[in-house]
Amino acid sequence: MSADEQELQRLMVELRVLEGTIESLRSRISLVAATLNDLNLANMTLEGIAKEKVDSSIYVPIGGGSYIKARLESTDEIIYGVGAGVSIVKTIEVVKESTSNRISQLNKTRQSLEQQLSQVLNKVDEDQNRFRELSEKLQR
Repeated sequence: MSADEQELQRLMVELRVLEGTIESLRSRISLVAATLNDLNLANMTLEGIAKEKVDSSIYVPIGGGSYIKARLESTDEIIYGVGAGVSIVKTIEVVKESTSNRISQLNKTRQSLEQQLSQVLNKVDEDQNRFRELSEKLQR
């Protein structure tokens, strides 16, 4: 087997690995985007609740673009999910700050993942071009 044929084989394997990496990165980006949507909705809801008075009628989002009418008993306590199925009672200010921090961190994560994806896509383009060059060379 010639050096060109060996490089062609190596490129084929590398392209398969890169395709798996692309799929994984896209999946992670989708997960981060879904979490960001959820946190942004929570943040908007908290902003709205903070402006309301006790005993006000409010519409609470329940997902899927649907809302339920509810009466606001208190804005002093929010049950805040901290992960692993654990929730704690916090003030609305603390929850708003924590939610904003989580949004900020997830935006950074998304940017990092998108940058990684871009780098992998560029590498795929380079490898595909080299693959074509070697294939043409070997066909001659």
